[in-house]
Amino acid sequence: MSTRPEPLFPLFAGLETLPGVGAKTAQTLEKGGIERPRDLLFTLPHSVVDRRRRASIRGADLPCVATVEVTVGAHRAPRTKTGAYRVEVEDAETAFQLVFFRGRADYLQRVLPPGARRLVSGRVELYDGMAQMVHPDHIVTPEEADEIPAFEPVYPLTGSLTQKVMAKAAQAALDRAPELPEWIDPVQKAQEGWPDWHAALQAAHAPEGAGDLAATHPARARLAYDEMMAHQLTLALARARVRRGRGRETHGTGALQRKVLESLAFRPTGAQTRAVTEIADDMRSSLRMNRLLQGDVGAGKTLVAFLALTIAVEAGGQGVMMAPTEILARQHYEALLPLAEAAGVRMALLTGRDKGTGRAAKLAALAEGETQVLVGTHAVFQRDVAFHDLRLAIVDEQHRFGVRQRLELGQKGARADMLVMTATPIPRSLALAHYGDMDVSVLDEKPPGRQPIRTAMVSTERLAEVVDHLRGAVAQGRQAYWVCPLVDESEAVDLTAAEARFKRLRASLGDGVVGLVHGQMPPEEKDAAMARFQRGETSVLVATTVIEVGVDVPNATIMVIERAEIFGLAQLHQLRGRVGRGRGASTCTLLYQPPLSESAMRRLTTIRDTEDGFRIAEVDLEMRGAGDLIGTAQSGLPRFRIADLERQAGLMATAQSDARRLLADDPDLRTPRGEAARTLLWLMRQDEAIRLLSVG
Repeated sequence: MSTRPEPLFPLFAGLETLPGVGAKTAQTLEKGGIERPRDLLFTLPHSVVDRRRRASIRGADLPCVATVEVTVGAHRAPRTKTGAYRVEVEDAETAFQLVFFRGRADYLQRVLPPGARRLVSGRVELYDGMAQMVHPDHIVTPEEADEIPAFEPVYPLTGSLTQKVMAKAAQAALDRAPELPEWIDPVQKAQEGWPDWHAALQAAHAPEGAGDLAATHPARARLAYDEMMAHQLTLALARARVRRGRGRETHGTGALQRKVLESLAFRPTGAQTRAVTEIADDMRSSLRMNRLLQGDVGAGKTLVAFLALTIAVEAGGQGVMMAPTEILARQHYEALLPLAEAAGVRMALLTGRDKGTGRAAKLAALAEGETQVLVGTHAVFQRDVAFHDLRLAIVDEQHRFGVRQRLELGQKGARADMLVMTATPIPRSLALAHYGDMDVSVLDEKPPGRQPIRTAMVSTERLAEVVDHLRGAVAQGRQAYWVCPLVDESEAVDLTAAEARFKRLRASLGDGVVGLVHGQMPPEEKDAAMARFQRGETSVLVATTVIEVGVDVPNATIMVIERAEIFGLAQLHQLRGRVGRGRGASTCTLLYQPPLSESAMRRLTTIRDTEDGFRIAEVDLEMRGAGDLIGTAQSGLPRFRIADLERQAGLMATAQSDARRLLADDPDLRTPRGEAARTLLWLMRQDEAIRLLSVG
C-alpha cells in the first residue's frame, strides 16, 4: 500500500473543511503545529473543569467554578467609563452578582432579561464581602442546559484561539475519526485493558476528572503506545532493511585478540568481555550487524572497539573507525597504536589534512588491502576512498547521526557490519526511541585502576583559595584543566571569558605554565596548544568546552569548571571525565556563583554525589525532557504529541519488542494485523517507514 488508505482521507483534509474553522482560525492552529484534522485528534486536553450543576453557591469553597440556575434581577450600569456593569441574580438559596467589564447594555439586557431563569457557569469569588461571577463562561436558558458539559476539557491554546473554538474544532475532528482495524497485539490489549482506537480518542477528549488526564489512564496509555509503536515499526523496518542487505559471515580465529589481551597490564571487565562476545556473534551471523556500544566516560570502549576490529582482520578483511573531529580521530589513532603494534596489525590515519602524494599512497595501500585498519574523520566516506574488503565500520560519538545517516553509512562497505559507539549515557527509554533500529551493548563497569574523582562545590567568592591550591599542585608536577563558559567578555552576560582567565592565571602562576584553547582559534594553534599540554610542557590548560569530548591526558588530575551552574548535566559529566584517567587521585571543582537557582542546585549536587553517567542521564531527562537531551532537531528523535518518554519508558520497550516480533512474523505487513499496522504508519505520518516498505 503505497498510497494513503481511504478511511484516513478526512483526517488529512484541510482544516477549513471542519465546521466552524475559517481561514483565520486555520492559520492560528497551523502556527501551533496543527495542520490537519488528524493533529487535533492527538492534541489532548491538559486539564478539566468540573461544571456539574449545584443548587446554590452557598457553602461552596470560594473561589471556585460553579454552575447554577438563577433568576435574573436588576441591571446596574457603570457610573464611570472604566466601571463594571453588574447584574444581580439569585439562586435557590442566596444572591450574588454577575460582573462584566466593558459590558454592552443592549447585549446584556437581551441575554439576561430581568425576571428570566438562566443557567450560568463560571468562576465565583468574594469581593468586598459580596460573591461575584466575573464574565461567566456560559449563559444559557434552562432548556439549553445540555450545552454546558458536566466536565469541560481544557485544551492547550496558541495565539488568539479560545477554548470554545478549540473544543469545537477538536469535536469536529473526532466526528470524522473512522473506526480502524486493530494493530495492537490482541493478547497485550486485553492484558492492559486498553480500549479500541476510536473509543480511546473519545475518552481522552472527554475527561471526567484529574484521574482521566493521567498518562496511566487506559485511553491515554493506548494512544501513547500507538505513537511509540509507529516509531518502533519505522526503526524495526530500517533495521530489517540493513540486515536484509545480506551481511558477510566474519569468523575470527582469536589469534590477534589473544596477542592484544596478553599485552594488557589488566584484565578486561565483565562488561567488556560480554560486549566483545555479542559483537563476535553478530559478525559471525549472515545478517548485517547494526549494534550500539554505549559506555560511560572511561568504561573502556577503545579496547572493545579494537578487539572487534581484530576479528575483521583475522578473517582476512579490513576495519574502519571514524570520529567526528580531527582531534578525536588522531586521539583514537594514538590510543589504538600500542594495541595494533602488540597484535601486528597495519593501521593508518586519514583526515582532511592528507593531501597530494601522501594521500594517494594511503588510498593505494587501503585499496590493495595492505592497510588493515583505517582511522579517520568522515573524510573516509569520500568517493575516492575504496577498501579492499571492508568487514566492519565503527562510528564514534553517535548522536550526531540519525537513522537516515546510519542507513547511508551502511552502504559504503557493501555488506560491512556496523558498530556505533557513544560516550553519552542515555536512559533506556531514550536509547530505545533513538536507537531502536539497533541492538545495544552497554559497558556499565569501570576498568580496574580508574580512580574515583573527588568532586566539590566551591563558591566563586573563594576563587583565590582555588588558585592557591592550584599553585601548590603545579609545583608538585600535577596538571589541571580550567574550563571557562564563554570566549569573549560580553557585557550582557557576566561570564569570565577564557582570554581574561588565561591572563590572570598566567600572572599568578608564571609565564609558560598556562596554555589556552578555545573554539575560535585556528585548528593548527588549537592542536599545538593541546599537544604542549599532552607533553607536559604546560601545566594548566584554560579551555572552553572544546575539550568536552575525548582529550586524553593521564597526568591531568585537576578539573576546575568555572560558573559550573550554567553548564548542563551531561556536559559537566563529560568534562569531569577528562580527569581520573591516570594513577593519581583526581579532583573536580565546581566553581559556582551564588545564589543558585533550584535547578542549578540540583544539577551541581547530582554531579557532586555520583559518577554514574546513567544515573546522571536519568536526572537530566527528568529535569529537561527528552527533546533537549539529545537536541531533537538533529537527533532523529520523534516529537511525540501524547507519549511521554520520561514516564512511559516501559511502554517504549514493549513497543520495540512488539514491532520486531510483528516484522519477524510478517516482514511485508501483509496479514490483517500487518495491514492495520500500515494504516497506523500512515496515520502517524511515518513516511520514512512507508518508503522502506515500498522499496523493501
